[in-house]
Amino acid sequence: MTTKRGLKDRIADGEVDLQLSTDVLVIGGSLSGLWAAISAVQAGARVIVAEKGYAGTAGPIAAGSVGSYFIRPDDPSHRDVMVNARMPLAFGLADSRWGEIILDQAYKNMLAMAQWGYKWPTTADGRQRPGGITPNVLIFLRRKAEALGVRFLDHCPVLELLLSDGYAAGAVGVNRKNGDGWSVRAGAVIVATGGTAFLSGAAGTGGLTGDGYLLGAEAGAEFSGMEFTSQFHIVPSRGALSKGAYRGSWSTLTDNNGKTITLGRQTVKAILETGAAWDTFDRESDPELQKLIFSSNYVSTQFFDDAGIDPFKEKYQVDFICEGSIRATGGLDIDERLSTRVPGLYASGDVTSREKLNGAGPPGGGPAAAWAQGAGYLAGQSAAAFARRLGSSASDRKVEGAGAAGLRPLRTRRDDIVVKDVVGAVQEHMLALDKNYWRDGASLKASLVRYGHLWTELRDGLAGADDADPRAEARSVLRAREAAALLAAARWMNSSALERPETRGLHRRSDFPNLDPNQTHHLISGGVDQIWVKRRAVDPNALIKEAAAA
Repeated sequence: MTTKRGLKDRIADGEVDLQLSTDVLVIGGSLSGLWAAISAVQAGARVIVAEKGYAGTAGPIAAGSVGSYFIRPDDPSHRDVMVNARMPLAFGLADSRWGEIILDQAYKNMLAMAQWGYKWPTTADGRQRPGGITPNVLIFLRRKAEALGVRFLDHCPVLELLLSDGYAAGAVGVNRKNGDGWSVRAGAVIVATGGTAFLSGAAGTGGLTGDGYLLGAEAGAEFSGMEFTSQFHIVPSRGALSKGAYRGSWSTLTDNNGKTITLGRQTVKAILETGAAWDTFDRESDPELQKLIFSSNYVSTQFFDDAGIDPFKEKYQVDFICEGSIRATGGLDIDERLSTRVPGLYASGDVTSREKLNGAGPPGGGPAAAWAQGAGYLAGQSAAAFARRLGSSASDRKVEGAGAAGLRPLRTRRDDIVVKDVVGAVQEHMLALDKNYWRDGASLKASLVRYGHLWTELRDGLAGADDADPRAEARSVLRAREAAALLAAARWMNSSALERPETRGLHRRSDFPNLDPNQTHHLISGGVDQIWVKRRAVDPNALIKEAAAA
């Protein structure tokens, strides 16, 4: 046991209370991280999963459910529809080959679950009907991983990656339960931390602060499509579950003046220009069908019971809540092996760019769940193979921590930098419909100037506070890193958004409202203290449905 100096000082000096080694370290224990862990174990690797919360109950899926896309291998028509139907929404930036890879793997994963004993819902003729990804799926996968020998570090957020001569070599974190520092030496690391909704209040996103983005960038990873992260979704006012499943052909949206509107841009316009938007289930009067609507989507419709609202008779106010890069597209740039440009560093799930599958368009819950499953599995296989090539010497490498902002200030820690104020400054732009749903050059430039100054202050003097209570100190250190991650994410996103003067998919510019065919390229971004953005041509070998590029 080390001498108990301040936690941030001990971590900064490489002193921790728990030291472990493994072949593959997975950071994040939701759907993609669990599949990555299972896959890596199946490939012969020893695996540790580090999760900020409790693995198997983390992320938006643990707060609701989603229907995963997949491909039935014996149905060519189904294959064509699932791969190509959404290609026009990709606007020339997806690759249908990846649609087949991911959706095929998602189906294989779900069949494997059935073989392991998971009971999918059945059809009238008794056949199992896979696809519904619920909290039960996450718990099942955790138990499967445990049975395979995966070790879980629950309530143990990662604070920084460890590097060895430019290779990913593990991570350092803190145990929120007891305040201890920990480290894991690993042959390969998989980042599966999810995206960020900038603490908007969307259900299941409270722990998603963009940690994986900052961890990856500090190690040298790059991003792709960070402009395609402006995802917003309808939610009942005072509600949190931003799922559209409870709405359907029985619903009518109106603005604050009573004019009927459509879901999406007209809803945002109604909120911004008339002061509010409203919804009601006035198109369904059959009591039996009303009961069916409620019972089949109760995870979404429970809000109305709790609020005492009868949506079939009463209008209720709706908001458009920020989901950010969750159920969006941009993220860490990965290759066909789910590897970042940092050797030994892999990524899967919402933290990655899903342009290969969805291009510029929103993936929606179904494709996002398929990506989490398929990409997680493939990342586990790749990471295990990388670790196997390194062999047992991986744990003996000389390492150094890559963490900086919020952990290792360049100057003396400043008490006047308040984490809550940093987060509030980020939210002021990123949660606003008139700044982040609809973007414009002047607003983006102003935010980047402000964020640049704030980053300099944060980099110079933000760090967790010492505290006699180890758990309170751990929370302080974690909150400092989370604030840094949120600010960094906003800078990559807004820098990329400024460099795309057009409207394409999830990127909407009010000053450039039309799609520009000459901008059918990817935007790659990176850097930490100095942000940069560059263009990359679409893969000439990509299979792109013609209509998508029009």
